[in-house]
Amino acid sequence: MFSSRLRQAAGANRLAMAVERRRAGGRDILDLTLSNPTRAGFLYPHGLLAPMSQDRALCYQPEPFGLPSAREAVSRDLERYGVRVPPERIVLTASTSEAYSLLFKLLCDPADIVLAPQPCYPLIEHLTDLESVALQHYRLEFHGRWEVDLYGLREQAAAERTRAIIVINPNNPTGSSLNDRELDAVASIARERDLALISDEVFSDYRIAGDAPCSAARQSAALTFTLGGLSKSIGLPQLKLGWIAVGGPEPQVAEALERLEIICDAYLSVSTPVQLAVPELLGAGGSVRAQIHNRVRENYDRLKNAAAAYPACAVLPVEAGWYAIVQVPALAPEERIAVDLLEETGVLVHPGYFFDFEREAFLVVSLLPEARVFVQAIDALFDHVGRLR
Repeated sequence: MFSSRLRQAAGANRLAMAVERRRAGGRDILDLTLSNPTRAGFLYPHGLLAPMSQDRALCYQPEPFGLPSAREAVSRDLERYGVRVPPERIVLTASTSEAYSLLFKLLCDPADIVLAPQPCYPLIEHLTDLESVALQHYRLEFHGRWEVDLYGLREQAAAERTRAIIVINPNNPTGSSLNDRELDAVASIARERDLALISDEVFSDYRIAGDAPCSAARQSAALTFTLGGLSKSIGLPQLKLGWIAVGGPEPQVAEALERLEIICDAYLSVSTPVQLAVPELLGAGGSVRAQIHNRVRENYDRLKNAAAAYPACAVLPVEAGWYAIVQVPALAPEERIAVDLLEETGVLVHPGYFFDFEREAFLVVSLLPEARVFVQAIDALFDHVGRLR
């Protein structure tokens, strides 16, 4: 009766069931999986959403790629990353998830292949399933920092039905960023194989260490789609606005935009009020971005300092984003460690296998929680892991 695109088995995993039991029992959870900035205690400017209530929003003017004023505002905002994307190459979407779906429709027939990094957040797998697209992973290897296995990527890119290379830059959950050399190498592989490059850069505002993430929008070797949105850039996921910046060789860009216009015109999913508000939101929302940036850097320092007292544990280097990885002794399966941690201390973390780590044992923690909660949670985490035998 139901589509095979929903191939994930129904039912919750052990960790999800443990969360349900704890909540049903009225017990608190110290949530180190927090991903919603609106629940993390940040101060949003008074009246930030007021521009969405203007009278002009009562008039509906459908535009497949979005209102020109909103696209112009996004184009100006991208200059913060040292890139210039003309407004006519900006495509507004209702979310980054929708941007992926639009691009899979544009680039792929059923069973065509897209390549994405491993480790990687599981949303990509769900989205490819829903579009009947095959997902294959190329490896990120850890040698003091996470780097793309370029040799393996080149081999996979040669497959006949491969259509696109996805980079998550900065990566979720590793927090690694592509440097200029790596980005040029990936773009070169895409160009040689006539593939599109999809660069998910939603976390690029949150540099923690090293150089600022390098945007794929700056290169023109391959047909490139650079993704961003309000969810991360100003901490407002509920406004449901993302964008695609299209770049690359002019003939490919022109054809891609022509075809994308047909797809976008069939959905017209971005609301008029949020589009009208974009210029003011991007300006006023910078104060929220600054708070998030300070929080994640401070919490990363707190995490490293706490881990220093536990030689058996290691905090892997993070370059950008708002997640960190704690490597713990592989004395039990990750899922059991995470479930026991929750049941005994109330601390909730993601086990590494959620993100397709090749081996154990890794725990992924959010750097978004308020300092008081974060410190209490990581102290309990390290104390619990330190007693593993």
